[in-house]
Amino acid sequence: MKVGVLDYGVGNLGSVLEAVSMLRAEPVAVTRALDVHGMDCLVLPGVGHFADCRRLLDAGGWTDALRDAVLGRGRPLLGICVGMQLLADSSDEGADANGGEPVPGLGLVPGRVRHLRSLGCGLRTPHVGWNGITPEGVDPLLDGLGAGTDVYFVHSYALVADDPADVIATAEHGVRFAAAVRRSTVWGTQFHPEKSSRAGLRVLANFLGCGAC
Repeated sequence: MKVGVLDYGVGNLGSVLEAVSMLRAEPVAVTRALDVHGMDCLVLPGVGHFADCRRLLDAGGWTDALRDAVLGRGRPLLGICVGMQLLADSSDEGADANGGEPVPGLGLVPGRVRHLRSLGCGLRTPHVGWNGITPEGVDPLLDGLGAGTDVYFVHSYALVADDPADVIATAEHGVRFAAAVRRSTVWGTQFHPEKSSRAGLRVLANFLGCGAC
């Protein structure tokens, strides 16, 4: 099983590749957009600024390739951290430099990315560290993870889904926010499974085995 981890210029992918290899899958650092079609499933990491990540996706031809792979060919996709936020229709991060308009996302999970403070968070941001998640309903990505399972977060923004049914787990940092989402064969985790010890490895293993790959 080839698990394509998209290397589109957002930093070190070593921890994601290592975590996938621990699950006896074949991790591949995909450096060209056209190669996504040769993968069994895809992982979209993301660190830093939403607008910068989107610009890199566009510049490398990743945006169209990803949408074709996911929407046209049914390739399973897991977005991690900013990678999850990129699944949304748009983000407020970078709006000031975009004429006040939200920055477009990939449009794979309808919704908008907003700053935690704008959602009512009065605690320090970014939200960094271990925090418990609460599964919402049943989804194979979270199989074996009960309420209160601790995972590792680093973020100031959160995806607000248009359809609450797309939110499969929540967490709380001054305000309740989406910790994981799913629409069809597209999943996203606001937390970093590759940095979340056994719970994170379970999430990645579930992604590889939940009828996706």
